[in-house]
Amino acid sequence: MKAKMGLSSNPGEMPEKSQAIPEEEDAVLEKVAIKVVQWRMSVPAIVFLESVKPLNYIGAQTMVFFEPVVQSLFNFKDYETFRVALERRENIENLLQKIEKYDAALYEREKALKKFIKGEKKKWKWYQRHLGIKKPPIVLPEELRQSPLDKKGQG
Repeated sequence: MKAKMGLSSNPGEMPEKSQAIPEEEDAVLEKVAIKVVQWRMSVPAIVFLESVKPLNYIGAQTMVFFEPVVQSLFNFKDYETFRVALERRENIENLLQKIEKYDAALYEREKALKKFIKGEKKKWKWYQRHLGIKKPPIVLPEELRQSPLDKKGQG
């Protein structure tokens, strides 16, 4: 009977994970994570999700309560999938990891972009740097032109 419930025979072992995250739930969580990072709300979202992680099921049920209002005002086709995904605690952790991953990728891109622009400005003459007269255009290399979020966000 313990084997059917996912419990191990040894009391010190952690129980096995119930099941993998369905593909459509993972896609919705991916979209939410990308939007949060695009809006530069990573830190508030992480703090909020970490603080309400124990209340995830109550939050999902609140979404059920507000669903008629939300669906009448906005046409969210992924609302139901997102609500179902939030009922399981491992999806909250999955969402947090996705937000952190995309935030780190965006931070690395911005850091490389600033370094490139600083290097380009060092090539300018003094009057271009300090007075802003006849500034040459900065041509970004291909790897810095597109955000890592744009590649994932389309589709």
